Amino acid sequence: MKNKLLKGFLIMIGVTMISSCVSKSKIIYMQDIDGSLTNKELNYKSLIKKDDILRITVTSKDMELVQPFNQFVNPVNQNNLNVVGQSQIFGYLVDNSGEIVYPLLGRIDAAGKTREEMTDFLQNKIRDKYVNDAVVDVRIVNFKVTVLGEVNNPGTFNLDHNRITLLQVIGIAGDLTIYGNRQNITILRDIDGNQTSHSIDLTNSDFIDSDYYYLQQNDVVVVEPNYAQVQAAGFNRNASLFVSIASVLLSLIVIISRN
Repeated sequence: MKNKLLKGFLIMIGVTMISSCVSKSKIIYMQDIDGSLTNKELNYKSLIKKDDILRITVTSKDMELVQPFNQFVNPVNQNNLNVVGQSQIFGYLVDNSGEIVYPLLGRIDAAGKTREEMTDFLQNKIRDKYVNDAVVDVRIVNFKVTVLGEVNNPGTFNLDHNRITLLQVIGIAGDLTIYGNRQNITILRDIDGNQTSHSIDLTNSDFIDSDYYYLQQNDVVVVEPNYAQVQAAGFNRNASLFVSIASVLLSLIVIISRN
C-alpha cells in the first residue's frame, strides 16, 4: 500500500515538473538577432490623430515677438484659486475635424501629419508672416499606451516622450510572464478611425523593421497566454501548494497505515 502511494506521489511530482517546463524556443526574444540586423534606418513616425492634445512652443531671439503664439494657463486648485507655481503651456485639442485653432493662423489641419510635418508647417507660416527666426516645437502631451494580458504589470501608461518601442513598453509593464505567448503579441491601433490589429512574434526580429516596432499613441498591446500551457497553467501556478498538500496527505496515510 505504502509503495503504491509513494509511486503515485512521485508520478504527480514528475507531471508537475514536466508541465512547468516551457520550450526555450518559445521564451527567448529575437533569437535571430545576431544575423538579421542591418544598418537600415528604423521606420519611425508619430502621427497626430483626432483627440490628441498638442503642446506647441515657439521661441525666438526676441521672445516678445513670439509671445502671441505661446499661450499659458495658470494652475488652479479645486476652489478655482490660483496656485503658486509656474504657468503651463496651453494645449491645443485636435477636434473631430482633425483641426486645431491656433493664434493668428486660425484653423489648421493637424490630424494625419507627423510631428515633424506639423512643426515645419507652423514654423514656415510664422516665419513668412510674423517672426523670421521663429523656432517651433510640437509635442503630443496625452501620449499613452495600454498593455494587457500576460505581463507582470498590466495597465495604461502615460508617456512624457512620443518615441517608444514595443520592447520598451513591455519593459515598463514588467516584462511578459513565463506564461505569455511571445510568438503572438497583438497590437490594436486606430488608423483613420478604423481599429486594426497586427500580430508580432517577439522570438523573431523581423518586427523591428515593421510599422509596429515604434508604438503610436493609444495603441493597445495584448499578450495572450501560451496555449500550449493553458491546460496546465492553473496547476502550474499552484504547483508548490499542491505538492505541499500532497506531502502532508501522504505522510498522514503512511502514519495511519502503520497503525
